[in-house]
Amino acid sequence: MNRAFAAMGDRNFRWFFLARAITMVTGSMSAIALAFAVLEIDNHPESLSFVLAAFTLSNVVFVLFGGVVADRLPRALVIQTCYVIDILSIGAIAVLLFTGTATIPVIVGLAALNGASTAFVLPAMQGIIPQLTTPEHLQQANAMLSFVRSTVVIGGPVIAGILVTTVGPAWAMIVQVVGWLVAIPVLALVKLPRPAGAGRFSLFSDLRTGWSEFWSRSWLWTIVLAFMLMNAIHVGAWGVVGPYIAKNDERLGIAGWGWVVSAEGVGVLLMTLVLMWFPLRRPLRYGMLGMAAFAIPLTMLGVHPAVVLVAIAAFLAGAGAEVFSTGWNVAMMENIPGDKLSRVASYDMLGSFVVMPIGTLVYGWLITRADPATVLTTSAILYAAIALVTLIVPSVWRMGRVEAAAVAK
Repeated sequence: MNRAFAAMGDRNFRWFFLARAITMVTGSMSAIALAFAVLEIDNHPESLSFVLAAFTLSNVVFVLFGGVVADRLPRALVIQTCYVIDILSIGAIAVLLFTGTATIPVIVGLAALNGASTAFVLPAMQGIIPQLTTPEHLQQANAMLSFVRSTVVIGGPVIAGILVTTVGPAWAMIVQVVGWLVAIPVLALVKLPRPAGAGRFSLFSDLRTGWSEFWSRSWLWTIVLAFMLMNAIHVGAWGVVGPYIAKNDERLGIAGWGWVVSAEGVGVLLMTLVLMWFPLRRPLRYGMLGMAAFAIPLTMLGVHPAVVLVAIAAFLAGAGAEVFSTGWNVAMMENIPGDKLSRVASYDMLGSFVVMPIGTLVYGWLITRADPATVLTTSAILYAAIALVTLIVPSVWRMGRVEAAAVAK
């Protein structure tokens, strides 16, 4: 089979890939739909920051337990169960929007429920991929999933922008619900052996084991500490300030914001094609250099939020982010034992997400009291500096591929 699609030779990966593709396609519009649904109820950035903070805070609270569960129970079953919860929470928001009874406090509560569900899905997703394909095909498998994600990100935000401005955001959420309903039986076709120690929980012992694995690797906790701050900047500056500027600055507009997010997806898409063919020999070095590129669209959004300029900058940032995303996933999957991978991933997610609620709240407050250009350009400088300083750590700079090291021997 062609090298770029070698992972498709495994039956389990094919079914997982199909289920994941369905959920990515149908869920690609929901983030933009939710953001503008909130702003439609209350056109104030602080309201949006409350909803995003509730989602992230709930995720942070439950993610460590989610990692333990994903290492001890069949990961496909964990994902299916969480999809049921997502159907209920997203479907409830859609019904409230259709009936005109949606309020910010209710949406905050449902966002928290959705965040708790995601806290179990993400560690399970991280841990299941090495079970579905061979080690030499991990980069291709991750790049293929990123390819689908970026493809739908290109069209999803544009369609979401059109739906929001024509028939309202609730319809985008209905599409997501339908996708989850289809994905659940498809995931049932993934047949994997039960994990070692299945059903035997010792929460604190399992968490200590995961922490030991996490803290013993300097490259791992260095990157997580960096992303603790970088994600807070990203979710605040891009997730809160971005939609607010789009709604209130005619140079960008809601539809224009959809094009900007789609351009970021195009950058991801093209980079995934490259990574499906060419091995990433220094995954963390090139990944953190790629992440620093996000400073470009942040700066443009603040200085001159014109659709074309911000979209070009977002395209470059998307390409850089995909280098990191694939490189990070491969580094984790190659260097962490499979039976502990979900727990280690949960510590990664906890550290990466823990400050995000503060980021959303701080930026929701800042944008109403400070000049947007100053806020965003300062954020861009901080973001790039944090990303680049990680390269000082030898294990980040020198990290190579396990596969490549084995061949060299």
